[in-house]
Amino acid sequence: MKTASLEKSFITPSAGVDELRRHAHTASLTELRKTLYQAEFNVVYDFFRSIAVDRASRGEFAAAIEILREADAIAFENSEGRDEQYINDIHTALLELITALQLEADLAEEAATTAAAALTQLAQEPKRKDEPFLSVLGALLTDVALLHSSRGEYKQAERELEKALKVFERLARINPDRYGPAHILAQTAASSIYRSRLRQANLLAHYQVATTTYLEQVNAGIEDATVHLIESLHTEGRTLAQMGRHREAIQYLSRALKYHTRIAPEMDLAQLAMSIDLGESLLNVKATRDKGIHLLNTLLHKATKLGAETEHRRIVDILFNAKSRKLDILGIWHKVFPK
Repeated sequence: MKTASLEKSFITPSAGVDELRRHAHTASLTELRKTLYQAEFNVVYDFFRSIAVDRASRGEFAAAIEILREADAIAFENSEGRDEQYINDIHTALLELITALQLEADLAEEAATTAAAALTQLAQEPKRKDEPFLSVLGALLTDVALLHSSRGEYKQAERELEKALKVFERLARINPDRYGPAHILAQTAASSIYRSRLRQANLLAHYQVATTTYLEQVNAGIEDATVHLIESLHTEGRTLAQMGRHREAIQYLSRALKYHTRIAPEMDLAQLAMSIDLGESLLNVKATRDKGIHLLNTLLHKATKLGAETEHRRIVDILFNAKSRKLDILGIWHKVFPK
């Protein structure tokens, strides 16, 4: 999964970053920390970003993430008189870079958690318009958009990229050399996701036609038509959920389960997968949230009985995120930050 913010050309590095990297090879931890505290935000951000880019290019994602987490841990120790906002900005910038590395390493769930933490940090002062705030917000939204795109959630991805484009357009007016490339890359990503959303809409139309056809065949008593109808209803329900149309998804997933239980009354892996999808959509509708939690809790026991470890892990993750609400910011960020 390629993330735009770790493209080497995404942001043009500051002039002092190369010197800082050379200094880092010979300086003690105390000396390096003092140098970092004395540097401007952009230089520090570019310094850590260059480490992330270099390590990612060699596939050393775990090592890069560990380096950034260690840097984050010591950032709050002995701040050498720097103000709290500067320290918080560095903290949030490191979270953004870790998010990008996790996406590169195909650790989507971990990336979502880290991105949520970064957005939550930014949401403490949502009306800020300064460069450190906007540059991190723009990069983070670009990567979160690609995360949602990888899940087929193109509507959310488009919304995030629209905001990222506005952010980088504003920054490019201030510093076109530094932020112009990011603006262009965000435009390219937006165009790609727009085309994907159109393909998704066309596929949904295809599934709707297929569902109608299979339903007619079922009513006519054609052999195997029910199996095809179930597959079509399930796919249609999943697609609607990806599009954020959870109320409609609930209807189609419920119908798929109804037909499935006719030919396989006992719980099997196919029914389990459909039921998990249904539970997740129920969670995303306020009026049915409790039903979704109840269904997913019930499915935990079913998954254990079937020995379905992957499905069990997925249910646990869904319920944990629903309980903690830590990922809610990924769905409501557009209500937090001004247009």
